[in-house]
Amino acid sequence: MTEPARDRPRGVFYTATTLDGFIADEHDSLDWLFKQDQDEAGPLNYGDFIKGVGAIAMGSTTYMWVRDRLGTGVEGLGDSWPYTQPSYVFTHRDLPGLEGADLRFVQGPVEDHWASLADAAGDRDVWVVGGGDLAAQFAEAGHLASVITYIAPVTLGAGRPLFPRRFDLRLAEAHQNKAFIAARYDVVGPLP
Repeated sequence: MTEPARDRPRGVFYTATTLDGFIADEHDSLDWLFKQDQDEAGPLNYGDFIKGVGAIAMGSTTYMWVRDRLGTGVEGLGDSWPYTQPSYVFTHRDLPGLEGADLRFVQGPVEDHWASLADAAGDRDVWVVGGGDLAAQFAEAGHLASVITYIAPVTLGAGRPLFPRRFDLRLAEAHQNKAFIAARYDVVGPLP
């Protein structure tokens, strides 16, 4: 599907979720995700997606999850920070940095940092890595254009919700990728 031309970066929440809408369990584990079969070259795949990303935004829990698992053999993570793009970490606490990583620790509302994120992204997108609450903050600020999610055939019953706000989304495309449903939704706006 061809996307319309744009004159500024978009915020995109690209993630995986369980069928019951959780991106991690109550202990921030993603064990459920790494057991799923997928075609890495399939529809809405990460390799194609990351080529269009100019800057990254994530919350402190996501940052620490990635940081703590570097060099441990977790699928998709090597020994060093996996992103070459500037990575903005939204946090209310002092966090340790990583040598060689372009990390920018920020505090406050998304709107206060959007211009810097957009400048860093250039003509590419801002990937809102997670968590779901940060993605919802981007949506509330009007800076989240779409949600791309791989929906796994797993239920957790509890955990970190995909999108913990009332928002109307419109399905733009959907595909099967082995065990997953890969879907892209346009963000329409908040529900009353």
